[in-house]
Amino acid sequence: MAKLSLFAKRRQRVRTSLRARGGQRPRLSIHRSGRHIYAQVIDDEAGRTLAAASTLDKDVRGSTGATAEAAASVGKRVAERATAAGVKAVVFDRGGFLFHGRVKALADAAREGGLEF
Repeated sequence: MAKLSLFAKRRQRVRTSLRARGGQRPRLSIHRSGRHIYAQVIDDEAGRTLAAASTLDKDVRGSTGATAEAAASVGKRVAERATAAGVKAVVFDRGGFLFHGRVKALADAAREGGLEF
């Protein structure tokens, strides 16, 4: 069996704790790359995405990059789209990423935007 990287171990640990809570709430999943940040609200029971936002959106694309300010704008945008889709409470799936910097900025902005987690 192949050894898992630290990132893969963290991701597995986060997903395991999310599964233990059950599937009552949709999950706010994020992905952070070197240039962009992506967020989507996923209903795992139905297997579909309810809302999504990223720094690749047309109205955000040219002015932002991989910064905490860009992550905050993505967090606000995904919160607006999720509440428009009827989602108020989510579980936060940070993937394998540490909760600081851009990930924390996105989470805080999503909370300010009206999502509860």
